[in-house]
Amino acid sequence: MTTVYDVPAEELIEALTETLAEEDAVEEPEWLAYTKSGADRELPPEQDQFWTRRAASLLRKVAVDGPVGVGSLQTEYGGSKQGSNRYRVRPKHSADGSGNVIRTALQQLEAAGYVETAEGEGRKVTPDGQALLDDVAEDVLADLDDPALERYA
Repeated sequence: MTTVYDVPAEELIEALTETLAEEDAVEEPEWLAYTKSGADRELPPEQDQFWTRRAASLLRKVAVDGPVGVGSLQTEYGGSKQGSNRYRVRPKHSADGSGNVIRTALQQLEAAGYVETAEGEGRKVTPDGQALLDDVAEDVLADLDDPALERYA
């Protein structure tokens, strides 16, 4: 049986994005056009299907690392915040990702039945969510033409 660990993360997230978009499991909120994806960003995200791609990435991250809280996911999706100093002589500082984006996407995944809240531990993937991830991983593995991955087929 193919699992999340058997396929490259990028291909899995792309396929999972398409699946979540087809199922209408997550909906892009109205405020997304006006918000940043983290304190280290200057503009809102311009990526196509940013919301469904972030939700797919969060679902994979919760399945791999689970149970995981919003705070640790903020650190994971954060980045390096440079100051406005044009000579870059100040040291780099890290900045967290947007907690509202992460929390809202996780709430939508909970409503879809793919993620659940673990008491005092954060969020973990449900059996339905794990089945979805395994099915998508199996489809991705079937589409890959990498000879090194043939042993999983």
